[in-house]
Amino acid sequence: MKKGTIISIVTVVVLVLVTLLVVKNLGGNNTSSLKSASDIKTMLKSIIKKEKDNLPSLDINTIDVKNKDDVSLYTGLKSNENVEALVVAEPLMSSQAFSIAVVKVNENANIESMKQEMIDNINTGKWICVTAEKVYVTNNGNIIFLVMADADWASLVYKDFKEYVNNDIGKELEKTS
Repeated sequence: MKKGTIISIVTVVVLVLVTLLVVKNLGGNNTSSLKSASDIKTMLKSIIKKEKDNLPSLDINTIDVKNKDDVSLYTGLKSNENVEALVVAEPLMSSQAFSIAVVKVNENANIESMKQEMIDNINTGKWICVTAEKVYVTNNGNIIFLVMADADWASLVYKDFKEYVNNDIGKELEKTS
């Protein structure tokens, strides 16, 4: 082979590798992007913006994790132990059953047991006169994601969360009410 051909091949290979690395780094988010309540709010805003034509108007709030009753109301967890942060999104004013709860847990927490406790205990009828039809729970690292709503909304938001974390999720739990 000629020296010019070898240089051309090496240059093309290097360009392809650099392009793949740039696309991978710009192409999505991962667990490391969800380190704080602020990061979780950013993720929720992204999902809500993407689905603005499909979802009711939602309010995003950080919940005081020291308040065991609020942690239980939004997550179904019986304890606030191992909960570092909790961010929720619910309708401002609506008769729609819809709730997203994103829980950041301590690194040493038993995530699978917490997810099971959440899906077993979440009150799908916490609103007056309406009940969430579908509940999905999964995790991305030490972030647990729960959505409950009618089947279409819940499925849509759940899919968007999985896309946001590049499908890097743990065991998936779901329940139909």
